[in-house]
Amino acid sequence: MKLNVDVGGQSLTLSNLDKELYPAFTKGEVIDYYVRVAPVLLPHLRDRPATRIRFPNGVGGSSFFEKNAPSHTPAWVRTERLATPGGRQEFLDFVVIDDLPTLVWCANLAALELHVPQWRIGYEPDLLVFDLDPGPPAGLDEACRVALLLRALLAADGLGSYPKTSGRKGLHLYVPWAGGDPSEYARSAAVRLEHDHPGLVLSRMDKRLRSGKVFVDWSQNNPSKTTVAPYSLRAGPAPLVSAPVTWDEVSAGGLPPFTPQDVLDRIDQLGDLLPS
Repeated sequence: MKLNVDVGGQSLTLSNLDKELYPAFTKGEVIDYYVRVAPVLLPHLRDRPATRIRFPNGVGGSSFFEKNAPSHTPAWVRTERLATPGGRQEFLDFVVIDDLPTLVWCANLAALELHVPQWRIGYEPDLLVFDLDPGPPAGLDEACRVALLLRALLAADGLGSYPKTSGRKGLHLYVPWAGGDPSEYARSAAVRLEHDHPGLVLSRMDKRLRSGKVFVDWSQNNPSKTTVAPYSLRAGPAPLVSAPVTWDEVSAGGLPPFTPQDVLDRIDQLGDLLPS
């Protein structure tokens, strides 16, 4: 089944809308969610080269990361030829999801997850991100405790911070940044937090040390790294979303997983909780 639609003045052909990309959640529902969340999602994607994780046969099938624009990319989709950061540099034509037609085009290609770096094209990094990853038996409640501790440390350094769920088991802290490369500061902040709370916090990447602790992953600030975008779906047994939350919710603990409808309802009530 194919459906020809006009989205923002662009003609798209949507296909297999009744195909389940999650159990009991179809491609049509994925596209519908991204259309409805677009007003708050698109500002967080604007001017950032997107890495899409595609699941053409749904979350139960194989997936692949896609940085380069595929050969069938419409001419109206914005692409930017950029050198990939890191040791092995190559130039790729990155898709930039700046508008609703491009977002719908990506969703129609079963790009369930949208990941972006902490920098915008042509600009210095404007975000510092911490990924708080609990090692069992620690869980999301412990990640919330560490988020509050990290918030206090950042505030003492004059930095504000904004939490969101990862859409899985942890939390992300977003910190508006205007001071050049944030990597060294992020590393030092994680090390300081571990020094002050060694029984709860880990700043080192050795997985053997993670049991019962929350790994404060500061490496997301490397120019070559990306983080799942706010309001992006996550692949898994159910359609869950990486959702901004309030500090009051973090303080209360017991954060629930957020479904697409949960997130849309929260946006109606709270708006976008993140600066963009």
